[in-house]
Amino acid sequence: DGLKDHQGKALKYDKVFYVGEQDFYVPRDENGKYKRYASVGESHEDVVKAMRTLIPTHVVFNGKVGALTGKNALTAKVGETVLVVHSQANRDTRPHLIGGHGDYVWATGKFRNPPERDLETWFIPGGCAGAALYTFLQPGIYAYV
Repeated sequence: DGLKDHQGKALKYDKVFYVGEQDFYVPRDENGKYKRYASVGESHEDVVKAMRTLIPTHVVFNGKVGALTGKNALTAKVGETVLVVHSQANRDTRPHLIGGHGDYVWATGKFRNPPERDLETWFIPGGCAGAALYTFLQPGIYAYV
């Protein structure tokens, strides 16, 4: 049936961007250096201990550092409407589009629910995927953080 606005009218978009936010919990030795293991199984106990701190050692988007910057940057033209789908499996997150906002936002990914409107930052609970629709009205660099 497609996306609908808060009044039930159809919404359209030109592009969809997926942003997967991942946490990594890499164990450190007594000197603060990251540990290395011969196998994944060997690391299990230390990884579980690091995860229990609930403080990730690394947070990345789409699997690695730089996955959405430089030549991998997400781009849109003035007048284009973009749907950004953002997921975070472990922790709560708060995406923000610097220079823009979410014209329509489904923070928990429930597209049958009416969207929130005009949010600069939106809350996505851990284990959820949310989405925001934005139409770019001016040229420039818009940072998605």
